[in-house]
Amino acid sequence: MTLNDATAAPTPLERPAYRYYVLGLLMVVYTFNFIDRQVLAILAPYIQAEMNFTDSQLGLLGGPAFAVVYSTLALPIAWLADRVSRTSIIATALAVWSGFTALCGLATGFTFLFGARMGVGVGEAGGVAPSYSLVADYFPKMQRARALAVYSFGVSIGTALGYLFGGLLAAAIDWRAAFIVIGLAGVLLAPLLKLTVKDPVRGRYDRAAPVADATGIVTPLVPVKAASFGEVWAILLKKPSFWFLSFGAACSSVYGYGAAFWLPSFFQRSLGMEGAERAWYMAGISFIGGTAGIWLGGWLADKLGKGVKKATYPLVPAVGFIIAVPLFFIAMNTPDKWTAFALFLVPQALALAWLGPITTAVQHLVPAHMRSTASASFLLINNLVGIGLGIYLLGAVSDYLTPRFAEEALRYSLYVGQWFYALAAILLFIAARSLRRDWVD
Repeated sequence: MTLNDATAAPTPLERPAYRYYVLGLLMVVYTFNFIDRQVLAILAPYIQAEMNFTDSQLGLLGGPAFAVVYSTLALPIAWLADRVSRTSIIATALAVWSGFTALCGLATGFTFLFGARMGVGVGEAGGVAPSYSLVADYFPKMQRARALAVYSFGVSIGTALGYLFGGLLAAAIDWRAAFIVIGLAGVLLAPLLKLTVKDPVRGRYDRAAPVADATGIVTPLVPVKAASFGEVWAILLKKPSFWFLSFGAACSSVYGYGAAFWLPSFFQRSLGMEGAERAWYMAGISFIGGTAGIWLGGWLADKLGKGVKKATYPLVPAVGFIIAVPLFFIAMNTPDKWTAFALFLVPQALALAWLGPITTAVQHLVPAHMRSTASASFLLINNLVGIGLGIYLLGAVSDYLTPRFAEEALRYSLYVGQWFYALAAILLFIAARSLRRDWVD
């Protein structure tokens, strides 16, 4: 192969249209990830009315039942994704978690629903880390934060659609139908991903371009051998920014996931919203505020983080968390629901601005062939603490405060959770101090 041959026409993988198709489809899959993960939140009042669950029991269903298996299995699955087809893993994971979501609709009690939610976690464990790695191999470094931000739109869109479809189906039919319809829709998407998304060479944008010898012959790049857990963790243990980024994101997720799960119940108990109205209200906050914040965070990080300004990646969300705390408090204490809606949009946006910058920074703490495992290590901490603790903690605090505050106990529980955003900001400010030194180009 000559140098001219190597630099002539772009391959199908390099064509912008295909690259954006892959990103769009991965975002749709991530959307289903969050639809299935968050639909329980909007259905919680219906389930609670039928099965008489306490807030603590609902917290266990929304948090530990999902988070423990999701977080721990993500690491071995990501290790596998550094060695075999990432596309096959993601497609299989999508089919599994969607199937268990449908199974939730057949629940007969707490134990059955707890087991089905564990199954959702098993499936979703194979979705995110391999997708992060795929996006990094479809987009060059200068576009990566924005690409990961677009992928992360699945968080806000999926949460919004989970609230909307779940709420509308529950109001029109019942909560069981909501689980079944949403779950089966995800199962149908899995073959499309498997058949149309190719798995590119790992690190294709992160290694030096092939160099021709004196005769014009180019030696193709040889893929780097996948790393072991020990090799990846040997690098991460020496990088303080990884730990501050991970626990900073985890603290933000304690309240982020907690509020996403409990706000629908808060709006019912404290503002008297029911059925379809609550579904539309929550969907609007999640979609408008969340999508704007995710894009803004990725755009600012790519814009301000060029060259040596790597500290921008954690500083952008850190500032956002500081501003979000008082705004959430003000929004929750605004009596007019439409004024409150407008106020909720801003802290919702600021609270999700971390997704693009932080996930990009984690991608650059290790060489390209270690990214899936490094991402899963980050997600292990973020999700085990964030999902596992946040949803259950707010539910348990609400139960504890109920004898004193009755229906308003959940309001005060949400106030307590807001301080985790302040702690997240502190940890991300510390991460900014060492990130430039730990960065791998």
